[in-house]
Amino acid sequence: MNVARPDEVRKFNRASLLRILHVGGPATRAALASELGLNRSTIKMLVDGLAGDGVVEERVPRVPQGAGRPSLLVLPQAQAAVVLAVDVQVEHAGIALVGLGGQILGRNSWNLRGRQRDPDEVVTHVAESSALLAQDLDLHPVAAGISVPGVVRRTDGMVHDSSNLGWTDVPFGERMGTVLGVPVVVGNDAELGALAEYVRGVGRGASDAVFVSADVGVGGGIIAQGGLLRGSGGYLGEIGHMTVHPGGRTCHCGNAGCWETEVGELALRRALGLSESVPRGAIVAELRELQRDSDPVARLGDYVDWLILGLINVVNILGPELVVLGDLFAILPEAVVQRVQQEVRQRSMVSRALGGVRIEKSSLGADLKLLGAAEAAFEDVLASL
Repeated sequence: MNVARPDEVRKFNRASLLRILHVGGPATRAALASELGLNRSTIKMLVDGLAGDGVVEERVPRVPQGAGRPSLLVLPQAQAAVVLAVDVQVEHAGIALVGLGGQILGRNSWNLRGRQRDPDEVVTHVAESSALLAQDLDLHPVAAGISVPGVVRRTDGMVHDSSNLGWTDVPFGERMGTVLGVPVVVGNDAELGALAEYVRGVGRGASDAVFVSADVGVGGGIIAQGGLLRGSGGYLGEIGHMTVHPGGRTCHCGNAGCWETEVGELALRRALGLSESVPRGAIVAELRELQRDSDPVARLGDYVDWLILGLINVVNILGPELVVLGDLFAILPEAVVQRVQQEVRQRSMVSRALGGVRIEKSSLGADLKLLGAAEAAFEDVLASL
């Protein structure tokens, strides 16, 4: 029988306490003791140790919490641990330095066109831009998380296939780790979107959730029993490539009739009457204008039907309590989302059994993938502080 050593127990408790502060924000010692199931003397020892290392500090709350002497709040110090978050998309890339507690301390972004999408160009630009940002802010990231649209092997960041970027078998994690000089985690963009929503968005508190996003492609990330479901080799969540329309349009993946061909960006352009040549911003503007339409469901026509069909399949297979719609799906008019939720509840036997699966829009906007990448990087960092 193996018995954990006192130093191992202390390290585990310290990491657990930091995780609570990182995700939930400031808390009193009493609240931390209750959350962790530890006595107050143990909490005092942990907090004092973290404060001595400059990782947390204690302050009197700004707003009094009742009569008597106020309880001190334990606050994570953002600059005590900083990670680099990178979001590589089809048309642009962005970076951010994110501190303990999830605070974005600084950011930069640039367009990706033509040769700029070449993996070597992306690696070079990320390295140079992050070095300049770190210098300007006088911060030094200790790890990096990177979001990429494609099939990514989580163990080493090998991008097996990112058709929309034109990448095949790119050792992206290895290359980024070499130039950045810190541990690097690379993940599929929808997977990291799911992580962000679970930690900091509408998915907080949901033990089983699915994040479904539409950008150029359509992807999914899955939270199962309170953790990311990653599958064999880290390959999971390519729900955009489930066949929903046999004999339908040819997909870039080599299949025909993929869900992505019916609800992805090109399909949305067709539904809105927009040509492929108009800029991406026109889609966003048209969707926002559609909010004022008297019947946006009818305006989008078959697009809504295909969205409903795909989500019924997703709910029937995965049985989540929550589905979060991201990227272009998050800009759909409320009337469309309400119709989708109503139809899924009525037509999915799993949704009926669960009493109705919730379908909500992402709450994190353009920072979604950056926050997800940061959380992926923080997973190991918190255990080492």
